[in-house]
Amino acid sequence: MNIGTIKQNDAGIYVGKIATLTIAMTLALREVHSANPKAPKFEVLALSTARAWVQVGALFELFSNGTGEAFLNGKIEDPSFAAPLYISAFRQDDGSYNVVWSRPTRRRDLASEMAPKADDGLPPLPGADETAGAGMGAGTGGEGAEAGLGQSSSEHDFGGEVQEPARRGRRQRTPEPVE
Repeated sequence: MNIGTIKQNDAGIYVGKIATLTIAMTLALREVHSANPKAPKFEVLALSTARAWVQVGALFELFSNGTGEAFLNGKIEDPSFAAPLYISAFRQDDGSYNVVWSRPTRRRDLASEMAPKADDGLPPLPGADETAGAGMGAGTGGEGAEAGLGQSSSEHDFGGEVQEPARRGRRQRTPEPVE
């Protein structure tokens, strides 16, 4: 969505305005001269209520994957904003820039990224078909120790039950259920 325009004035400075429902500001772009290829192309300055220029962001030059056309991309940030305003500026035929805003895309859920995929060709993990917590060696004797997990020597079991500390040289026995 187009929220403003930036044009080059007679002095050669890019000046313009952006407006949304909650933001209305006058902007200027100051070119950054740097040998670093990762440096921004422009600093974004905003005119404060005290009529002073304040740096509020930066714009980096990027290129479209499809057409190779250059455009500017960055954000405007201020302590008065609830969140940064992500903007892109697209050069027009007359040399001006149309400014559009965008909402950043959310990162995908890491848990879903790490979950095994059904078609990955790998066999299921041992114990994957068991109920949660079973076979984890939480003081139940047998399965966990055989899987290489051993018994816990911590004072507290994950289930909240207090266990006696393990003593060196002695195996702890789990009481067998009475029938």
